[in-house]
Amino acid sequence: MKILQFLATAVALASLGWPVAAATPEEHAAALRERASAGSGAYEIVESLTTEVGARPAGSAEDAKAVAWAVEKFKALGYDKVYTEAVTFPTWRRIGESAEVTSPATHRLAISTLGGSVATDPDGISATVIEFPSLNALEAAQADAVRGRIVFISQRMERRRDGSGYFDVLPIRSRAASIAGQKGAAALLLRSLGTASNRLPHTGSVDYTPDMPRIPAAALSAPDADLLSRLLRRGETVRIALRIAVDSRPSHVSHNVIGEITGRERPEEYVLIGAHLDSWDLGTGAIDDGFGIGVTMAAGKLIGALPQRPRRTLRVVLFANEEQGFHGARRYAARDAAELSRHRMAAESDWGGGRIIAIRSPHLSPSLAGALDRALAPLGVRTASGGTPGPDLGFLARQGMPWAQLEQDASELFDHHHSANDTFDKVDRAAIDQNTAVYAAFAYLAAEAD
Repeated sequence: MKILQFLATAVALASLGWPVAAATPEEHAAALRERASAGSGAYEIVESLTTEVGARPAGSAEDAKAVAWAVEKFKALGYDKVYTEAVTFPTWRRIGESAEVTSPATHRLAISTLGGSVATDPDGISATVIEFPSLNALEAAQADAVRGRIVFISQRMERRRDGSGYFDVLPIRSRAASIAGQKGAAALLLRSLGTASNRLPHTGSVDYTPDMPRIPAAALSAPDADLLSRLLRRGETVRIALRIAVDSRPSHVSHNVIGEITGRERPEEYVLIGAHLDSWDLGTGAIDDGFGIGVTMAAGKLIGALPQRPRRTLRVVLFANEEQGFHGARRYAARDAAELSRHRMAAESDWGGGRIIAIRSPHLSPSLAGALDRALAPLGVRTASGGTPGPDLGFLARQGMPWAQLEQDASELFDHHHSANDTFDKVDRAAIDQNTAVYAAFAYLAAEAD
């Protein structure tokens, strides 16, 4: 009777494309790869999130709606355990913004206030503009040249496959407002950190240095930054009227949302994959980070549907408030050290919607690296040296957690990153299925590894 039951189960699994429970881990990983590549369900998860919730800036009503959505979605996907973890943080909300060149000609400018920026007075600011080609040039400037003026930094971001051009200009968004404020500037405008030429500015957070003056800060769309540079090159005095309104609150509670597939032998040990649940307010957060949410949730679902669970528990974490201070990751990293030490591997999907091209990590054993190379060869993905843990996982890596970077092609990420162009139509079904296939095989093999 048991033999007949086994054969019936084997036939049923084969009809679904799954190997039987007695298959090797690499055979299970290959089945996960093929199933995800044929249609992982990740695309539909992103469609659900961006349609039913949409933009979900941290601390907003939509943020709370996204938490509830994630809890129900984890349950619907068949996760064994679903729970939330409270995260407390200050909130910032955009109310309104406008900018206009008033002299020597009149031009309305497309701007986006930087997250965390202070407001102007209700009547706004009217001041002349001084341009700097880089952050270094601003740092070298005399305070007398800057005082009372609107500082404009015009440095362009370079398009690169690995996205590293972003890190060349990121310090401008992070540090320029404090440097300009210390020199007496009235406000900061910067060329958007992006690679597209459309008239959609890119937001992102400003980091004020403690105990230094705080001035309003906003990003210009690329065409408007070009316009401002052309006006200034003519040698005339350029004056801008700027108005920014924001709302800031000292404390709010949101949540990390966590789903688990319980391990069969070592349930107290974890392999973590994750993304962040919040987004900026301009688009619907489809790529940043709806894509990562879809990939990691769908990968966990596929692993949970295998005829035999992996040895270790798979934990999928959707972090709260990454965009405005990594508060969910900080909260997760602050948990008991003994629990953190039981995490055997972690990976984060938060680098756009391009295909995965390599797995980089200093933490892969030779046997795990070999298994990954064999399982993912049909997708053109191989293990490699180097890598970075990712923005949220960086806080966990500093606690000693092993990590891997599932490196994506980021050539197009910064065309829509942090802008109104981050919408569902940018999600490529084949690319999200490929990502899910890699994440599912990676997480399963890590959870099975000796």
